[in-house]
Amino acid sequence: MYSRRQVILGGTALALSSAAASAQPQAPSSSAQAFKAGVSEVIVPVTVTDDKGRFVRDLDLKDFEVRDEGVVQKVTYFTRERNQPVVIGFLVDLSNSNRLHWDKFKEAIQDLVLATMEPDGKPDPRFSGYLIGYSTEAELMVNTTEDPEKILDRFRKTKPGGGAALFDAVYQSCTSRTLVKGEPIEPRRVIVIVGDGHDNNSKKTLEEVVEIAQRNLVTIYGVSTVAFGFRNEGEPNLKRLAESSGGRVVYPLENLYSDVSGYLSTPSDEGNFAYKVGTGGYAAAIMRGIVNAISATAGEITSQYILRYTPDNTDVAKKFRRIEVKVNLANVKVRAREGYFPFAP
Repeated sequence: MYSRRQVILGGTALALSSAAASAQPQAPSSSAQAFKAGVSEVIVPVTVTDDKGRFVRDLDLKDFEVRDEGVVQKVTYFTRERNQPVVIGFLVDLSNSNRLHWDKFKEAIQDLVLATMEPDGKPDPRFSGYLIGYSTEAELMVNTTEDPEKILDRFRKTKPGGGAALFDAVYQSCTSRTLVKGEPIEPRRVIVIVGDGHDNNSKKTLEEVVEIAQRNLVTIYGVSTVAFGFRNEGEPNLKRLAESSGGRVVYPLENLYSDVSGYLSTPSDEGNFAYKVGTGGYAAAIMRGIVNAISATAGEITSQYILRYTPDNTDVAKKFRRIEVKVNLANVKVRAREGYFPFAP
């Protein structure tokens, strides 16, 4: 369907028009030189869920309103088709903090790769992925590929140890991988971070990588590895990255005991828990939480509405333009990116 290889370095400030996006770009000498185009088309992936968190999949264009800096825009493209082309970056925390449940998350991450790159259970050229592991440094372990087995084979050989360079990993995913022809219009760009959000070793800052993700029209999801009953100073990092880009964070280990009768009223020697650490019930609860979180993340990636428009106001003096998406339906939650940068700095 596409030529699957393109130049390394993204740096795109905005999705270009279809013709420009399909052209083979040359490697820019600096990110400031990348994609300096005129009027550009904005792509807005949108997720809509009801008050129980279930996906709302049957909306039409007339149900949406998109505002750019407060001005209603004319949407020129709309689709709710499932399994649209996407490039997914799997960013995996390999720091020491993830040793506790590593074996379970390792299995779940492999399921996530297959669920997103082979949603129908067989190879599909619409989907590509790449693997970045981060501990003391961020490393592009597998460059962009259609073959999930390349990612799985490399990932199976990993093990945690060292510090955490999360921000550098996000930056690397936006600047140092091979692109697929057509990005970010079709396929669009997604990052899934599996980790606790902690960073103690990056050269880049949180706000720097939030900006480059927004410039590259990336939607970021987080699968938190923080264990039940604990808090981590990195949690706000995951939330900031996800919410600024229209994604979200799921917490598979947070509600392990929600289905247990007598929780917080059934004392035990290990504390006030209904599942004892080391028992089959505890292990099963952890695995169930992880599987549910992986399923929810994969489902959201493949169930988004995609809207595109060309801004009415092309004021280049406005460095960052805010987007607001509304749905004419009660009791729903709408997730979309905060905004975009119309031109490279």
